[in-house]
Formats: sequence, C-alpha cells, structure tokens
Amino acid sequence: ILPLWRDCRQIMSMQEYDLYLPLHHNDGRPVESTQITQIKKLLVDAFGGVTHFPQENDGLWKLGGVTFRDKVVVLRVLAGDECDARKFFAQLRVELMRTLEQADVLIVERDVTLVS
Repeated sequence: ILPLWRDCRQIMSMQEYDLYLPLHHNDGRPVESTQITQIKKLLVDAFGGVTHFPQENDGLWKLGGVTFRDKVVVLRVLAGDECDARKFFAQLRVELMRTLEQADVLIVERDVTLVS
C-alpha cells in the first residue's frame, strides 16, 4: 500500500497561460479556422501541448463609455520556464493584435502546482 502523502520536494511548480482568442476581427469578420489551427500548432511547438476550450465565451469590456463585445475561445498551455514563456506570449500578443486586427488580446498567467 502506497502512503497517501508524498515528499514535498517532489512538488513541481509551473506557469499556466490562458490565451483568450477572439473569434472575430474588429470589423466583425470571423477569424478563419485555419488561423486558429496555426495558433494551436504554434503553441504545441513552443510548449509541447495545448488545451483548447472550444466553447464560445462572451467577452465584454468598456472603453471610454462604449461597451465592446466579442466571442472568444480559451487556449491553455503549461510552461516550466517563466521567463521564456513571458517573452513568447508578449511577442504573440503583439502579433495577434496585428493579424487579428484587435485593440488588445488578453493573456493570463497563473502559478500552478502539478499533482504527482
């Protein structure tokens, strides 16, 4: 019978990143499914995997008294190297703002501990 506890030295900390990927350009045109596939491939190549939460979510935010609305999906990755991951996502954010014609793209970072 294995003990129900583990040595705390075995705990592995990582960073978790959620990319809130807009499904429409600012002018209302849908983002092509091929673009989403390319972004997922880029994340797999960079981090070894991606979790795609395909359900559409409503994103609402106010800017200067105007409420904006968008549909987003969430792409999640885990990263062991926080510094490299932050650099990667900072560059990706700028690139996505340009290619998806967005005023901003939300990427969230969290500390996580893997259960072993």
